[in-house]
Amino acid sequence: MKKLLTITILGFCVAGFSQPNEATTNLLKEAEKLKSEQADSINPWKKGGVITIAGQQVSLTNWAAGGQSAVSANGLLSMFAIYKKGDNTWANNLELAYGLIKQGDNKSWWKNDDRIQITSKYGRKAFKSDKFYYSGLLDFKSQFAPGYNYPNDSVQISTFLAPAYALLALGLDYKPNDNLSIFLAPVTGKVTIVNDEKLANAGAFGVEKAVYGTDATGNVVVTKKGLRHREEFGGYLKLQYKQNVMENVNFQTTLELFSNYLHNPGNIDVNWTTLTSMKVNKYISATFGTHLIYDDDIILERNSGSKKGTFGPDLQFKQVLSVGLSYKF
Repeated sequence: MKKLLTITILGFCVAGFSQPNEATTNLLKEAEKLKSEQADSINPWKKGGVITIAGQQVSLTNWAAGGQSAVSANGLLSMFAIYKKGDNTWANNLELAYGLIKQGDNKSWWKNDDRIQITSKYGRKAFKSDKFYYSGLLDFKSQFAPGYNYPNDSVQISTFLAPAYALLALGLDYKPNDNLSIFLAPVTGKVTIVNDEKLANAGAFGVEKAVYGTDATGNVVVTKKGLRHREEFGGYLKLQYKQNVMENVNFQTTLELFSNYLHNPGNIDVNWTTLTSMKVNKYISATFGTHLIYDDDIILERNSGSKKGTFGPDLQFKQVLSVGLSYKF
């Protein structure tokens, strides 16, 4: 009998150790959380980034199938600095990209990529939850160099700070894990900047264009200059997702939606980017990125479909495939 009792007690002990109850599981979770908080208190900052330089060269001589020789080069710098301590988080990102291409007998280089983006988001835990944060976001976008409607490279259609977009948003950020963030901001201010007199006078990128009249000699003159800025107030949604698809292959996407409460709220501005990164080895990588934009205030000359040759808002789309040197830090 004593032997049977001893065996029974040992059995329960083994079962208890092999199958932790709910209290034990919660205790382990609290221990992991405490360990993470202690690590954050030692060094609350996490920093890093990547530099990529890529190029392509095509040379054709007496090529019966046709085509043009071409040389292209592009570079990308992406950096982040994230602060996390206690109930507070502060994420900062910088992205700079620039690319050039030279085709055939063309003597000049044409720009095929140009991007400046700075984003800073502060959050504080909400509802005593690790998944919700009261957040404020500041975002700035522009470009480095003048742009043209190629092959016409004599009429400038954009330049540094023309356009530029500044956005300040206040709302709630949902972060169930490190891969997903859904930021909803019902209070958002957006400013479009066109810091170029000719473009502002033409009403480019949705700013109020100039008013023209005639002087005493009959010459056309500007009676009221175009505004170099345009303010909007509305709602904003930003969704960010990243995932390691397989070993050495990473996918990330960012979708931004903005609705102007005071002017055509149903015409939603869309800014959607994707980036797939494939690492060959420590220094060589390939990337494939797409960028889709729709802004009802940007008037374009449509060049496809039934509306070809007309002017109005339309989808803008860009894709970039590059293979080159990459350094992660």
